[in-house]
Amino acid sequence: MEFIKDFSVILFATCRDVLPIVILIAVFQLLVLRQRIPNLQRVIVGGVYVVLGLALFLAGLEKALFPLGKIMATQLSDPVFIYGTEEIITHADWKAYGWVYLFAAMIGFATTIAEPSLIAVAQKANEASAGTIAPWGLRITVALGVAFGISLGTFRIISGTPLYLYILVGYLIVIVQTIFAPKSIVPLAYDSGGVTTSTVTVPLVAALGLGLATSVPGRNPALDGFGLIAFASLFPIIAVMGYAQLMELRTKRSIKNNGDK
Repeated sequence: MEFIKDFSVILFATCRDVLPIVILIAVFQLLVLRQRIPNLQRVIVGGVYVVLGLALFLAGLEKALFPLGKIMATQLSDPVFIYGTEEIITHADWKAYGWVYLFAAMIGFATTIAEPSLIAVAQKANEASAGTIAPWGLRITVALGVAFGISLGTFRIISGTPLYLYILVGYLIVIVQTIFAPKSIVPLAYDSGGVTTSTVTVPLVAALGLGLATSVPGRNPALDGFGLIAFASLFPIIAVMGYAQLMELRTKRSIKNNGDK
């Protein structure tokens, strides 16, 4: 009964959030374009599925993903597990948290591979490039970028270093890469950074950051618990453009070697 009550509240909130979108589309379709909505019955049925799916997803976040991410972060950063002692630790030694960095990288890679937004972008990129850009190649490249970014973000939380330093250096790298990377890949690289911060990645990564900041000695969840999402959107851009640059360099060397022969 408690779940039904909680789900009813989430369902009502979801309907309230979706209603402005429905009104906007209906007004433009009927009053501006002055056309009937095609396949109205299918649109209504699909809309009901969307609302129910969103509500179930949000309920799943509250009941499973957020608690799971926080529990995993708490267990991995437990002083008994990290230092092998129950004594109170007042200062975190970043070198002792190797398992946390590995877990962060793995969770970043796994959630990105499963990210629906990235799958959609990879498929469209494959269609637009006439098969030149392989969907799995793009997804793995982006996932590796997220894995590195999340791992580096957990290091920032544990070490307590300022977030702005990482972001400044990261975007300086992006600017330089944008100048030298193949122009055809730059827009896709920027989009790849955006789609990683979506339905699957954000809940687990946010819970991981808050769990770590709560468990690591000397860290404040409000100050140190956030920022992992920024790493998840930054490093895929670097990864995709870096991969394109490496492939371009490899192609040029191959052409040069064939020319020399």
